[in-house]
Amino acid sequence: MPIADSPAIIVCVIGYLVACFGIGIWAMRRTHSSADFFLAGKSLGPMVVVLATMSSIMSGFGFVGGPGLVFESGSTSFWITFAATFAMPLGAVMLGKRLRLLAEVREILTLPDAVEARYGGRWPRAAMAVAILLGVLGYLGTQVMAIGVVLMAVLGVDLRVGLAIGLGVLAFYSIAGGIMAGVYTDLFQGLLMIGASLAVFSFAVNAAGGLNAIGTTLWEMDPAFLGPWGSRGPLTSLSWFLLFVIGGVGQPHGITKFMMLKDIGNLKWAGLLTGPCYALLSLLWVSIGLSMRTLVENGAHSPLASPDHAAPVFLLNYVPELLAGVVFAGLLAAIMSTADSFLNLGAASVVRDIPTALLGRPLERELLWSRVATGVLLVLSALFALYMENLIALLGTFGWGTFAAAIFPSIAIGLNWKRATGAACVASIVTSVALNFALELSARHGLFQLPYGMNVGAFSLLASLVMFIGVSWWHTPAVRRDLPADVKAAMEV
Repeated sequence: MPIADSPAIIVCVIGYLVACFGIGIWAMRRTHSSADFFLAGKSLGPMVVVLATMSSIMSGFGFVGGPGLVFESGSTSFWITFAATFAMPLGAVMLGKRLRLLAEVREILTLPDAVEARYGGRWPRAAMAVAILLGVLGYLGTQVMAIGVVLMAVLGVDLRVGLAIGLGVLAFYSIAGGIMAGVYTDLFQGLLMIGASLAVFSFAVNAAGGLNAIGTTLWEMDPAFLGPWGSRGPLTSLSWFLLFVIGGVGQPHGITKFMMLKDIGNLKWAGLLTGPCYALLSLLWVSIGLSMRTLVENGAHSPLASPDHAAPVFLLNYVPELLAGVVFAGLLAAIMSTADSFLNLGAASVVRDIPTALLGRPLERELLWSRVATGVLLVLSALFALYMENLIALLGTFGWGTFAAAIFPSIAIGLNWKRATGAACVASIVTSVALNFALELSARHGLFQLPYGMNVGAFSLLASLVMFIGVSWWHTPAVRRDLPADVKAAMEV
């Protein structure tokens, strides 16, 4: 059913797109410096941080790719969605206070800023900036593709036309408002989608005939589909668990929001509430995937052209129009606000972090060039997504894995372990990025694939951890850097 047949969905989607322009204009008027563009002026309250963090992690990856992954792989996907519930609370405990204190005592706007403060020298900053930039292109491709899939479904247009429409709105929204536009859209979207997820869960269960009918149909289709490992098997499930719990602490779009808190005393609420909010949103992820697979298997619905169509098709056919319109608006809000977060990270790498590592200072007119870089990254990410042509969720795991393997050792361990060195930081990042891209591309072209379904990102994360710990232990005390007093104090809290 194209959007032309649904006035309620038309109103909701167009209303959301208009709201995007309004938020962009409002945020542009409040964005006067690079600190505003990258960290929202360190002015956010705890509920804004909680909902923005939870929304940016779920995003198009979970709301569009998640149901598709459940549809295709069954309970293998549960090792992502339920595992990720614990990632941000773990991040708040390991990193939140340390990052926020560093941002208080130094001019730290980005993770590479924090890396340079921790390890000294330009190479750790440069390595982290390049890794974030490469991860941004992969993960941003997930959001861009999700925009295209959603608009293709509801507008009845070609995927590339949907991409063009979504990118046009996203370009204005993110270039004008920076991270300020993203976090306040996340606030709206998070509140909206928690309620919508509960409602959609009820409709999904009823549409497929109830929980018993879902279980019976899918068990008869393939017992492994609902077994403990799903259709992808134990090693894939366990590697996803590793990647999304441990690796979740290395997601820059989540952990940088700790630095945006106005009051460090509110950090405990950010850690406490993020997990439960994410778990509620996961109901939409799981229920739509299982319901659509049941409907297809028992002949109540025709086969899908792609698993990624599970969420849009279900919403257009099995829930009331007004609820579908609200969810579609929420989906677009999640996708665009998360894409804005990634564009913000990538622009910081291009304009601030890489030039500082090479030239000793960021580019002049930093705010202007950040907006230019944002536009360029949008185009590159769209090309990357079209080239990869993977399931949205699998494209998301590639970007997530790139971040996890490059960031977790140097940031999460490095800010808790005084023995860690700058050489270990650089070595682990180079190892992780090289492995992640080499293994992904070799698998894509049929040259080599990790056995037994081992996830590339999880393998790269393990290799990165071994490299980081090994090089740090190997370095003699003479070549280790004495920590500055303020950095040492932040690590000891």
